[in-house]
Amino acid sequence: MPAPPQNVTQLLIKWGNGNKEVLDELLPIVYDELHRQAARYLRRERVGHTLQTTALVHEVFLRLAAAECPDWRHRVHFLAVAARAMRRVLIDLARARRTSKRGAGAMHLPLDTSLPAPSNPRVDLLALDEALLALTELDHRKAQVVELRFFGGLTNEETAVVLAVSTDTVLRDWRLAKAWLLRRLTADDRGQP
Repeated sequence: MPAPPQNVTQLLIKWGNGNKEVLDELLPIVYDELHRQAARYLRRERVGHTLQTTALVHEVFLRLAAAECPDWRHRVHFLAVAARAMRRVLIDLARARRTSKRGAGAMHLPLDTSLPAPSNPRVDLLALDEALLALTELDHRKAQVVELRFFGGLTNEETAVVLAVSTDTVLRDWRLAKAWLLRRLTADDRGQP
């Protein structure tokens, strides 16, 4: 039985106030959600990747635990930050692998199964990260929506809470961002700017 969100929020606030002892109590409560989030990420990974779900969760939690007095607002905010941390771990691994192999064996993720399939239905994670950085420069909120929905697995409602906007705004931003990213990634696949 999962802990009520207010209990998680109270623990997060204590952690943010410098009480790192609550991490021992917090981890078992949020572990299953982090594990599901990591599993969603890794299902999109290339076949034969070596990173295990548990290892990704542990790496993310270690990175989050290293933060000095984080300003956690609530459980959904924590999950959003965890999603960003998972993305960073995977990007770091992809860059390291690309560096060690000089471009061979790029990591691929499907962008979205509901989008029309481009000529290459899988997207290089590093290309997606670069496209998200470009989208951030154009429209920061739309990039946040993609990160929270695609990488974090948050619902439209949870994304709206994190961003302090309406669910309709999230739906609109999600639709436009997916279309923009698809165009950008498809153009990149064809070698266009």
